[in-house]
Amino acid sequence: MVVGDASLDIDTLVIGAGPGGYAAAIRAAQLGQSVLCVDKQYLGGVCLNVGCIPSKALISAAHQFEQVSHASAFGIEAGEAKVNWGKVQEFKNGVVSKMTSGVGTLLKGNKVQFFSGEVMFINENEARVFNDQEAPRYRFKNCIIATGSRPIELKAFPFGGRIVSSSEALSLPEVPKSMVVIGGGYIGMELGQMYAKFGTKITVIEGLDSILPGFDTDMSRLVAKKLKEKGVDIFTGAKAKSAEQTDTEVKVTFEVGGEEKTVTADYLLVTVGRRPNTDGELGLDLIDVKMTDRGLIEVDDQCRTSIPHIYAIGDIVAGPALAHKATYEAKVAAEAIAGMPSKVDYKCIPLVVFTDPECSSVGYSESEAKEKGHKVKVGRFPFAINGRAVSLGATDGFVKLISDTESGLLLGAQIAGAEASNMIAELGLAIEMGATIEDLALTIHAHPTLGEIVMEAADVALGHPIHTIVK
Repeated sequence: MVVGDASLDIDTLVIGAGPGGYAAAIRAAQLGQSVLCVDKQYLGGVCLNVGCIPSKALISAAHQFEQVSHASAFGIEAGEAKVNWGKVQEFKNGVVSKMTSGVGTLLKGNKVQFFSGEVMFINENEARVFNDQEAPRYRFKNCIIATGSRPIELKAFPFGGRIVSSSEALSLPEVPKSMVVIGGGYIGMELGQMYAKFGTKITVIEGLDSILPGFDTDMSRLVAKKLKEKGVDIFTGAKAKSAEQTDTEVKVTFEVGGEEKTVTADYLLVTVGRRPNTDGELGLDLIDVKMTDRGLIEVDDQCRTSIPHIYAIGDIVAGPALAHKATYEAKVAAEAIAGMPSKVDYKCIPLVVFTDPECSSVGYSESEAKEKGHKVKVGRFPFAINGRAVSLGATDGFVKLISDTESGLLLGAQIAGAEASNMIAELGLAIEMGATIEDLALTIHAHPTLGEIVMEAADVALGHPIHTIVK
């Protein structure tokens, strides 16, 4: 074990190897910095190991199961579809393994040193990295903190046994017959709907007035409709109070409309948000980095903390806890260290939820645009009369475009429907480049595609649609 006082020199220390950390390490190395990246758990962080990637693998498997189960609608007689949960888990684990090993290859290819262990700051310029085998001390010129977040654990519903977080929910030993989900946000709805497709009886308990808070109300209603078609019970304006569990089940007590109710299920999934990983053994208190009362690190528009050579990115700074936000900030921080003028601009960060139908949003919502003082024109077009959507059997959904009446500039967009997660990219680019609603209408979209719905919505906003009648 290396425990001496001699320090090794490094240009940039990156703490965390998730989508923010590994991207920061790679970009810093590309800019000529000697980089050490440290993570105490795994390459790829939560996203690649117990978040974005494995959850989407399971959601894809559930979608395939549903498609086979309804193949007769397309004239395909496939017989009775069955779920081999062990094989589903093998598929998911294979996807995770491929993605995480790819991160290791990228770090190595960019000559980034990787240390599997923990970090503790000694002072503003030195840190100890350690594991069971060694504990070298490093002197750094700059540091990027990218330690991510973890699921919030409620005092009344401690994780363990039949009470699980989103991480454990991805690796249950079997498809449960029933599950209660506390929290109707995007994580709870993605996982709840995935299990519902596999045949699990799902009960959702959400404290606010609707599921998917923060998304367009038409979107949340559409997802709620699809959930109910799968037999999901949704209680909004409800407060979860307590849980009692045995070796085989958990009984949840909650209150809704002034009435106390109970529901018993195989598992209770708690998805009420995430907590930034800024506490613990990192030693931020030793270097006096300014933080908010929520444990978030305060940063400027170059992701620089109150200590000029220390930066922070991802879930530990203000804004939505999104992998693509962390990756974006990672590049800004690494470039700022290199003296480049890069700054964050969150105007075009897309929000995506992989429910059925998928929902995505970028820029302003209609209400936000009005609050900003814009006179708004809205163009909306349904999936139901798009040829490609009809041929896919995916007619639920819409594209909604928000534009400024006077300038015609696109201010925001919301999409609910098949491939919404991919379709939103065009609209993010349009806002980024200052495109007008007319630019979208004049852009020739291939036929028959879902992308045509964007062009059609633009035509609606301009008042001359071809494939619908404006009243």
